[in-house]
Amino acid sequence: MRITNRKRVLITGGAGFLGSHLSERLLNEGCDVLCLDNFYSGTKDNVAHLMTNPHFELMRHDVTFPLYVEVDEIYNLACPASPIHYQWDPVQTTKTSVHGAINMLGLAKRTKARIFQASTSEVYGDPEVHPQKESYWGRVNPIGVRSCYDEGKRCAETLFFDYWRQHGLEIKVVRIFNTYGPRMHPNDGRVVSNFIVQALRGEDITIYGDGSQTRSFCYVDDLIEGFVRMMASPKEVTGPINMGNPGEFTILELAEKVLKMVGGKSKLVFKPLPQDDPRQRQPDISLAKSVLGWEPKVKLEEGLEKTIAYFREFLAR
Repeated sequence: MRITNRKRVLITGGAGFLGSHLSERLLNEGCDVLCLDNFYSGTKDNVAHLMTNPHFELMRHDVTFPLYVEVDEIYNLACPASPIHYQWDPVQTTKTSVHGAINMLGLAKRTKARIFQASTSEVYGDPEVHPQKESYWGRVNPIGVRSCYDEGKRCAETLFFDYWRQHGLEIKVVRIFNTYGPRMHPNDGRVVSNFIVQALRGEDITIYGDGSQTRSFCYVDDLIEGFVRMMASPKEVTGPINMGNPGEFTILELAEKVLKMVGGKSKLVFKPLPQDDPRQRQPDISLAKSVLGWEPKVKLEEGLEKTIAYFREFLAR
C-alpha cells in the first residue's frame, strides 16, 4: 500500500541535456524523480544542484540491461543524440535504442506505467517532403554511418506501437527536432553548441558544406513543456507528434548570428559535408498545436542569449 500521492517518474538519460531539464520540471511539479543514466554523454554536473532534493534519486544504470523498479510514468530519453557520440560505438547506439526500448516497455507492462518515447526527426532521414509531417515515412539510408541512430530510433517506434497494439500499453511518442539551451554538451559537435564554443574561444567557426542546409531550432524550455503536455494527454493520444520550432534557418545564417552575438574575431571555415547529412529539416507542428495546444514561445535570439551565457560561464570554470 502506497503512503504518498506523489507521482513516481523514471527518466532514462536523466543526467543528459534534456533529461536534466525534465528532472527539474517534474520535481517542481511535486513528483518523485528517479534519474537513470550511464554517464556516457550525460554528466553528474547536470543534476548536481538537484541532489539535495529528497524527492530526487540518481542511479547509474545502462538501459540495455533490465531494470526492476516501481514507477507510475517512464520518460525514455536514453540514447546519445549527436553524431560524435553515437558514431563512437554504433553497435551500442543501436542496442541503446532497441534493447533500451524493449527493457523499458517491459517495465511499463509490468508496472502498468504510462511510457514516453523521445524519438527524433532523424526518423525522416534526408527528407524529400518539406516541412515534415508525422505521416511522412522518411528517407533513411539503412547502412550509412548515421543509421545506428536513425534506424535504432525507427525500430524503437515500431516496438512502442507493437506493445500498444499487442498489450494495450499507454504510449506517448514524440519526434524531437533540433533543440538547444544550457547544459548542451560542449563537445557534441552540434551546430549551436559548436558555433558558440568556437566563437567564445576565439576559434574559427566550422561550417560543413556550403552552409545552405537548413535546421529549425527549439529552445529547451519549450520542448520540456511539450513533453509534459504529451505525457498528460488522454490515453488515445499515442503520437507520433512532432515537437520543434518551425522557424527555419540555414546553417550559415545561424553561424553569422552567433558570431554577431558573441563578438570576437572568429572567421568562418568551410569543410566537406558529412555522409548522409540532411539538406533540410523543418517540423510541421499542426498536430502538436491542435492536440496539445503546444507551440514554441522562445525566439531564437532570446534562446541563444541564454545559451551563450551558459557556455561563457562553463568555459570560465
